[in-house]
Amino acid sequence: MGKPLLPVQNKALLTLAIMGAAMIQILDSTIANVAIPHMQTSLGATQDTVTWVLTSYIVAGAVVMPITGWMADRLGSRRLFLGAVIGFIITSMLCGIAVNLTEMVIFRVLQGVCAAFIAPLSQSILLDINPPERAPKAMAMWGMGIMVAPIFGPMIGGWLTQSYDWRWCFYINLPIGIPAVLILLWLLPSRPVNKRYFDGLGFCALAIGVATLQLLLDRGQHEDWLDSWEIRLEAIVAIAAIWIFFVHQVTTKKPMFDTELVTDRNFTTALLFMVLIGVMMFGVFALLPPMLQSLFGYTVVDTGMLLAPRGIGILISMMIATRMAGKVDPRKIVGSGFVLTIISLWQMTHWGLMMDWTYVFWTGLLQGFGMGFVFIPMNQLAFATLPMRYRTDGSGLLYLVRSIGSSVGISIMSTMFARNLQTSHSDLTSHVTSSSMAVIDPATADRYQVLGEAALRMVDLEVTRQAAMIAYLDDFELMMWGLIIFMPLILLMKPPTGGPGQMVHPVGE
Repeated sequence: MGKPLLPVQNKALLTLAIMGAAMIQILDSTIANVAIPHMQTSLGATQDTVTWVLTSYIVAGAVVMPITGWMADRLGSRRLFLGAVIGFIITSMLCGIAVNLTEMVIFRVLQGVCAAFIAPLSQSILLDINPPERAPKAMAMWGMGIMVAPIFGPMIGGWLTQSYDWRWCFYINLPIGIPAVLILLWLLPSRPVNKRYFDGLGFCALAIGVATLQLLLDRGQHEDWLDSWEIRLEAIVAIAAIWIFFVHQVTTKKPMFDTELVTDRNFTTALLFMVLIGVMMFGVFALLPPMLQSLFGYTVVDTGMLLAPRGIGILISMMIATRMAGKVDPRKIVGSGFVLTIISLWQMTHWGLMMDWTYVFWTGLLQGFGMGFVFIPMNQLAFATLPMRYRTDGSGLLYLVRSIGSSVGISIMSTMFARNLQTSHSDLTSHVTSSSMAVIDPATADRYQVLGEAALRMVDLEVTRQAAMIAYLDDFELMMWGLIIFMPLILLMKPPTGGPGQMVHPVGE
C-alpha cells in the first residue's frame, strides 16, 4: 500500500474542511445569479451595468487561475490555500454589505481572485493527503462538491432571496467557511516552498487572452457579437494574446507550464474533454431554469427542486464509479457515462409544452448518472500518467479550461437560442392565416378594435411560446451531437499503468 505525499493526523476532518471551502466557492459562482434583479434595485444599477456583478467575478478568477501552481510553490500550498479561503470569506462579507454597484464590483473582483485558487488547490491537496490507491475516492469526494454545487446554487439563492434578502447569498458563506478555516489552521499540511521561476511574459499574455475571451463570451450576445466594435476588438486582442502565449511556450527555455505537462497525452485529452464537459454541463444549467420558469410557470424554488435529481444522479453514480475503480478500465466508465448523457439529451429533444414534471425529473436523474460516470474517471485518467510535481499546475489548468468551457457553453447556447427563437417565430407566423384561424381573421382583426387586438396579441404570445420551445429543443440536439462527435476521443487516453483503476506515477516523483 502506497503512502500519501503529505501524511495528516485526521484526514477525514481535514477532507471535510477542504470540501467545505471548495463548495462555498463553487456555490457562489451560481447562487448570486438569481438575485441579480434584486441587486439591481438595491444597488441603483441599470440592467446593463448590473451584469458586471457576474462578469467581474468570472474575469478576475480567469486571470489569476493559471499562476496557482507558481503561487503554491513560492508561498507554500498551506499559506496560499488558507489565504485564499480567508480572503474569500472576508470578501463575501464585504459583498453582502456593499451599498452601491462600484463597491460590489470591486469586492467581487477580490472575491474572484481568492476563489480562483481554492478549487485547483483543493483538488491537489486531496491528492497529496491520500495514497495513490485511494486517489479515485478522493476525486469522487471532490467531484461531488464541484458537480452538485452549481445545481443547488440557484435553488438556495432563490430561497434566500425570496425568504430573506439577496445579501444572504453572500452571508451564507460565513457559517460554512469559518469552521473550515479553523480546521485548516489546525490540520492543513504544506508542500515545501520552491523558489520557482516566474514566466512574466507567458502569464501576461495568457491573462490578457483569457480575460478578453471571457469578456467577449459574456457580452457577445448582448452586443450582437461581431456587429459590435467592442466584440471585434476583444476578439482581436484575445486571439493575439493567446497566440503570443503559445509561441512563447514553445520557444522559451523556461515556459509557464512545463513541456512534460502539456505533452502528456492523457492530460491533453482530458483538457479537451473538460472544455466539452463545461460546455454541456453549464449549457444545460443556463437553459433549463428560464425554460421551466417562463414556459412552464414554475417558481424559482420549484425549478431548483426539479433540477435537484441531477445532483442526486451525480452523487449516486460517483459513488458507483468510485467502487468500480481498480476493477474496471476507467475509459469504459467514461464511455458509459457519455452514452447515458447522450440518451438523456435525446429524450430532452422530445420534450413538449404539455408534458408534466415527471419528464424533467427522470431525464435529469439519468443525465446526472451520466455526468457522474464521466467526471471522476476523467480526472483519474488525467493524472494517471502525470508526475506528482505537476498536480497543482495540472489542477489549475483543468479547472481553467472547464471554466472557459462553461463560458463558451453558456454563450453558444444563449446565442443559438436567441437566433432559433427568431427563425422559429418567423416560420410559425407564416402559418397564421385566415384559414388557420377559426375565430378571427388576422387580416381583418382591426374591425373588432380592442377585442381584435387582444386576440392577436394572445396568438402572438402563443406563437412565441411555441417558438421558444423549438429553440430549446434545437439547443438540446446541438449538445447531443457535440457529445456524439467528441466521444471517440476517449480512445486516445491510456489506462493507468498500475491496473485499471490505479493512479500511478513514475518512480521517484
